[in-house]
Amino acid sequence: MSDVNQETAGAEAPSPTLQFTALFSATRRGARLARLLAREQLRRWDRPYDTAEHIVAELANNAVLHGHVPGRSFRLALKVTGADTLRIEVTDARVDRSPPPHPRRPSLGEESGRGLLLVEALADRWGTDLRPPSYGPCKTVWAELDAPRPT
Repeated sequence: MSDVNQETAGAEAPSPTLQFTALFSATRRGARLARLLAREQLRRWDRPYDTAEHIVAELANNAVLHGHVPGRSFRLALKVTGADTLRIEVTDARVDRSPPPHPRRPSLGEESGRGLLLVEALADRWGTDLRPPSYGPCKTVWAELDAPRPT
């Protein structure tokens, strides 16, 4: 697993930048594995992981359900900056299916559509970035969690 786990020291950051990146098959099994590996990585970094695990689960499931392109994987990246902000990124190959900036509340009869509402409620910030065509078609849905302030 060391080939997918990277911890690097940032030159400008006052404290190290921690990074974890891995590719997963765009399947329900891949989404579950992304959640489990994110939880384990955050545990290793001694970071709170419950909220982050929920966000990873929602974004990974969305990549599988709405971002799947046959033969293409999705990527999970976790980054902790010197400012103690955790950034969660899930990248898939469907640039034509970006999430709305403000998710709508589904009706009572709908069985899906609540995941982004959960991400919006749990994250301090979230959004979508489209990569320029020179990188190949893909989009990244990201969420950031600030470290809790001491009381």
